[in-house]
Amino acid sequence: MDKLTGAFASVAANAPAIPAELVRQAIRDQFGLDGEFTSLVSERDQNFHLHTTCGRQYVVKVTSAVEPHIVSDFHLGVLMHLEVSGTTSTPHVVRTMASTSAGRIQHARQAHVLRVVSYLEGTPLAAVGIDAGAASCFGTELARLDSALQGFRHPGEHPLLLWDLQRALELRALAHHIDSESTARAVAVAIDDFERYVVPKLASLRRQVVHGDANPGNVLLDESGRACSFIDFGDSVYAPLIFDVAIASSYLRSVEPLALIRPFIAAYHAVLPILADELEILFDLVRARLATTISILYWRLAERDAGDAYREKSLQTEGQAIHFLDALDALGRDNFVSTLRSVTGVC
Repeated sequence: MDKLTGAFASVAANAPAIPAELVRQAIRDQFGLDGEFTSLVSERDQNFHLHTTCGRQYVVKVTSAVEPHIVSDFHLGVLMHLEVSGTTSTPHVVRTMASTSAGRIQHARQAHVLRVVSYLEGTPLAAVGIDAGAASCFGTELARLDSALQGFRHPGEHPLLLWDLQRALELRALAHHIDSESTARAVAVAIDDFERYVVPKLASLRRQVVHGDANPGNVLLDESGRACSFIDFGDSVYAPLIFDVAIASSYLRSVEPLALIRPFIAAYHAVLPILADELEILFDLVRARLATTISILYWRLAERDAGDAYREKSLQTEGQAIHFLDALDALGRDNFVSTLRSVTGVC
């Protein structure tokens, strides 16, 4: 097994397993809320869907003990900043009865941050068949979200997170877990290309706080099937802006590789223009995100118990990444970039 430190440890650590009744008591005492708690699947935190006795709904998050408190404060800060901006639909932070943004809970000699945010109604984009219209809506709303985050800074904005594309070269330490020779080779090439084409440009790219995980499971559609909301800011990080575009694009998987990425990029660009140097590396960033997904998936198979709920969910949803990486490799960098240049008009 790998030495689980730093960014590796944050992903490999098991989520807290505090008895629901203890969490309920802490929420009652600190937030003045009570009702029915239903467990939610999560990678690092222990989450609950709370239906209160008065009919309101919330998400309760017991933060992993390996996450520094300053990072938890950062995640809350992102949401509070977006709430003030009012330009996009995101969860609202619920304060404690003592007017603090978070509470605390102790269990098994470990201290955890206790957070409550409003529950957003909607259908996850992952639960519907994504068409060009939904992809376009996704692009528009992600651009509005990124625009709203411009200028926001926080001391906790550099979390140690293996999902952060800025750490893509560290994925090589996980390569031996990939038991398919062809998949291992495709992942290695994607990481090599990231080092060759992206790393030399990192210092010159425009940067800001980004969502960091705008995947279809974290994007909610309203009843019309078009307006989007964003949830789960646990992978937010200060990074190149184009990373947010690449991460989202990596989940727009279709038989024709660019069928959904084209309308997504066109809509994003119409709100928040993509620059030429960003477009040039987008192909390699999308592939690096897919390589990240694949590497962590295989690693998790070794690190997590067979019955782990998040592990099982990942097996069902992330296996498509392997096929999409192969499809992009077959398409090629030149075709990818030239197509998106024609969509955006960026030269």
